[in-house]
Amino acid sequence: PTAREQTSPGVTLTDSLIARRNLPHLVEPLRPESRPTELLSPSTIRLDRENICTIGRIRSLREIHSLYLQQNQIEKIENLGCFPNLRFLSLAGNRIRRVENLQPLQHLRVLDLSHNQIQTLDPDELPRSLRLLDLTGNECTHQHGYRELVVGALPHLLQLDAQPIHGSACEEEEEGGSSSSEDEVEELLSEPSGPFTAGKDFFADLQEELAGRSQRRWRESLKEHQTRLEELEELRERRGLLLPPAPL
Repeated sequence: PTAREQTSPGVTLTDSLIARRNLPHLVEPLRPESRPTELLSPSTIRLDRENICTIGRIRSLREIHSLYLQQNQIEKIENLGCFPNLRFLSLAGNRIRRVENLQPLQHLRVLDLSHNQIQTLDPDELPRSLRLLDLTGNECTHQHGYRELVVGALPHLLQLDAQPIHGSACEEEEEGGSSSSEDEVEELLSEPSGPFTAGKDFFADLQEELAGRSQRRWRESLKEHQTRLEELEELRERRGLLLPPAPL
């Protein structure tokens, strides 16, 4: 086992753990009078495989946009309101039984809850801002009408369990074959992959798929442009054949 796996059980996600794993240059424990900016320098917190079983109460970290907590022992989603601007949350591979306490995350775009222990799902517990959601590996994906319920509750959803959503509000707002929402998610997933995604290919595959979509849109637009040029040239030739010859 790795050094992280040998950590004593029952670890709680706290300010000090965040600082120790993500800001190693901080030697002294955080003091109550410490300025919040000490924890605001990163926009991403990575605490995968830390044997975390509970999420403690943490001071507000408004500048954190991405939080990686996969492959821990977390049983309950709680105390995440301290990340009000969170856009990317990975809780894959934990022991979560219920989707709850996510409504404060009004800017959340990507949520990975795959491979947990979620038996049933209440779609109303999911933030309506979600663009990408992964619940694969949970029993709730087999409940009757699961996909329809989720899609109906999330009007901006682009992808559910690695399958695209057709006819979403985002697609209807597309102009010129491009989607600002997909570009936003693609930018969000453009962080360099590292140990925090080891053993789980969802985000790597998702990033590759979104990049492929962007390239396909560009190729389709170019092909359409070339087709229109050819049609215009053909129309000019036909018009030339129909015109009477010029007088001598």
